[in-house]
Amino acid sequence: MKKLSFLFLIFLLVSGLGVIGREKIVIGHRGAAGYLPEHTLESYAFAYALGADYIEPDLVMTKDGVLICLHDIYLEYTTDVEEMFPDRRRSDGHWYAIDFTLEEIKRLSVHERCRRDGRPYFPDRFPVGKSRFEVPTFAEVIELIQGLNKTTGRDVGIYPELKKPGWHMQQGHDIVAALIKILDRYGYRGPDAKVFIQCFEADTLTRLRYEFGTALPLVQLVSASPGYWRMWKREGLAEIAQYADGIGPNKSIIEKNPDYVDWAHELGLLVHPYTFRADSLPRKYGSLEEEIETFFFDYGVDGVFTDHPDVAVKCLLEARYVP
Repeated sequence: MKKLSFLFLIFLLVSGLGVIGREKIVIGHRGAAGYLPEHTLESYAFAYALGADYIEPDLVMTKDGVLICLHDIYLEYTTDVEEMFPDRRRSDGHWYAIDFTLEEIKRLSVHERCRRDGRPYFPDRFPVGKSRFEVPTFAEVIELIQGLNKTTGRDVGIYPELKKPGWHMQQGHDIVAALIKILDRYGYRGPDAKVFIQCFEADTLTRLRYEFGTALPLVQLVSASPGYWRMWKREGLAEIAQYADGIGPNKSIIEKNPDYVDWAHELGLLVHPYTFRADSLPRKYGSLEEEIETFFFDYGVDGVFTDHPDVAVKCLLEARYVP
């Protein structure tokens, strides 16, 4: 494949030429988590600048019912909550976002994701305790993306994931109803809206489709853990097709069974696997570019979740513009 310079590819993108006709999509996983701390406005804005077609915020709720962007229902893995509120952990040792008001959460500082022993995944990138990022609300993210769309003339979408809706309901918060309300407030309505709603819980997606009657695009996330074995099969995909528009499978499912993509397409389902990251590259690939190209053009997926949106954008633009 003839290589175009990265700067020229970016020029094509920002000028609008690189976006025209792109059928496959690039989803900024937690923003641009390969470059900036996940689920921060800075990370989302950088994913936008790197050419992502959709930006992915994970959603949980605060004590006062506000949707915030956080991968976990816990706060300690990505914030300084242990230092700010040392006495607010539950008996299981976790600090739960739902136990804090928005005002309290806004006092926290977001840092690089840390392991359970407190060691950051990227220790030398943005040293913990020396950088100041903030937990954003979902409304702030929507306003950021819509504002950038107005400024640039692009039409970048959002790809929110509802985290543990069943657990939230047990805590007295209907995160599903809150999501539909805020999406409607910001004009996301109907099957052509630039939004995908994703969730691992099938009951939540069926509730969205039938109880709420939403026509918004829905995506069933499919884990590689044994509890999802039925969704790895053709009959399981047929069940998903009754309530969802697409699937977001762990990429290993496709590696083990490339026919999985064809099965989904035969049922009218889009396929957006996760997660493509430079720091966890499977041994069979020589580069992240090679892995993403394999999934786009050999396996035929419709989009990818990636911590490095620029790499996926480059793959698509090179494929489109090389004769």
